[in-house]
Amino acid sequence: MTERANPRENSRTVLLRGGNVYSPADPFATAMVVEGERVAWIGSEGAADSFADGVDEVVRLDGALVTPAFTDAHVHTTATGLALTGLDLTACPSLADALARVRAHATARPGDRVLLGHGWDATAWPEQRPPSRAELDEATGHRPLYLTRVDVHSALATTALLDQVTGVRELPGFAADAPLTGAAHHAVRAAAHAAVTPAQRTDAQRATLARAAELGIGALHECAGPDISGADDLTALLALAAQTPGPRVYGYWAETVTGARDAQRVRELGAVGAAGDLFADGSLGSHTAHLHTPYADAPHTGAAHLDADAVAAHVTACTKAGLQAGFHAIGDAALTAVTQGVRAAADRLGTGPVRALRHRVEHAEMLTSAHVAAFAELALIASVQPGFDAAWGGEHGMYAQRLGAERARTLNPFAALSRAGVPLAFGSDSPVTPLAPWAGVRAAAFHRTPGHRISARAGFTAHTRGGWRALGRDDAGVLVPGAPADYAVWRTGELLVQTPDTRVADWSTDPRSGTPGLPDLSPGAQLPLCLRTVVGGRTVFTRPNE
Repeated sequence: MTERANPRENSRTVLLRGGNVYSPADPFATAMVVEGERVAWIGSEGAADSFADGVDEVVRLDGALVTPAFTDAHVHTTATGLALTGLDLTACPSLADALARVRAHATARPGDRVLLGHGWDATAWPEQRPPSRAELDEATGHRPLYLTRVDVHSALATTALLDQVTGVRELPGFAADAPLTGAAHHAVRAAAHAAVTPAQRTDAQRATLARAAELGIGALHECAGPDISGADDLTALLALAAQTPGPRVYGYWAETVTGARDAQRVRELGAVGAAGDLFADGSLGSHTAHLHTPYADAPHTGAAHLDADAVAAHVTACTKAGLQAGFHAIGDAALTAVTQGVRAAADRLGTGPVRALRHRVEHAEMLTSAHVAAFAELALIASVQPGFDAAWGGEHGMYAQRLGAERARTLNPFAALSRAGVPLAFGSDSPVTPLAPWAGVRAAAFHRTPGHRISARAGFTAHTRGGWRALGRDDAGVLVPGAPADYAVWRTGELLVQTPDTRVADWSTDPRSGTPGLPDLSPGAQLPLCLRTVVGGRTVFTRPNE
């Protein structure tokens, strides 16, 4: 990719030509003009000649693909940055390796008040157990350590950290030598995060924003809350994003709203909704997702944090205030509580006002057909993470361990949601699964349960336009004249039209379809490489030597 540049970036006119532009305005487009912060024109290489002498910059694509920038609809920015810059155990193959990495991290960070780490998953280890507290005490030299499980719904802590949290051993969710959950986990997390200095937090947030830009992500939905990261973390992140060229950041605040005063507090924090990780339940990996029938590997049904009445009260108050509401719900019982509660709010206020605000549900994994119908009826956004199925699906994955193979096969039914007309917004829940948008589209197109697969095109739309629709914006996440100039440029191979139906050819290059192609996302195929990311007409990432 070569270019002729002009430094007046925010007000400039840019012509991109000689590539492939992914646009519904013209499925065969090879060129695009951007004026300031908006897309001005999409068309053919021949027609681009008429613009060549009147622009500030010409980008010669040399066959590269131009697409809308991705939106990641569920991110924890500071936690992601801490994992990117610190102790990340997501790739650990064993308990022994995890302990070795903890020991090395403690040695390398002698000045940290609390050692922070993320990503352990004992279900993937041959030992099938997490480190004991005694093992972690020894590995850290008896220093404070907070170490979250991959799903962030349980954590390990050393004795030195527990001793800093008054009364933690009497709180629900504490066990003598088991991962912390519930109130005990929240208390220890608050103590650990309080030890993070403002400089550390800013460095972590910058690392996440830079990584997102490098991956062609132009917008992030930050899912914050009092039990997750705190108000100071959210406001600092929003201020940083506003001041620094990079992905746009939209904040959600996970606290229940009972009236106008609560709604005003959400807005004063800069959040766009009282949603995100407002917990109706926990997670499957930590045995805290709320189920109708017990786990296959535990004699209980998980934890319920909100019932239908509480959901109804929150949605009613938010709807009256004109504020988007939302919930974290994974288990089937939690999803029943959420859908029943939203329907009760609709019965009070009318279906129209509830539908108009596009209330959202995060994760929405154990959906039944009744849940899917309720999502469609109530216009609920399904904010989902295809990377979850890639990480934990399949006949022998974590889902099957927790639920049994039959129930596990029902999880993450993207095709059923799509057929019902439920809006999908794709995200990563990073650091639970990594920022990796093309991998997310692949995971949806090649779901481990074939009946849940959707086309690559549908998955791409969910990971671009879907996140904007979840914000109530229908004019963004797509390259058409008048749309925001948020786009990415990719080096890729042949462009295909991939479908989820394995009974026929997986792709077509027939131009008669009139469908713009996407890169080959088949398992094993090389994913596209981002060459440039542009947000609002401003370049926020350029790959060196390109």
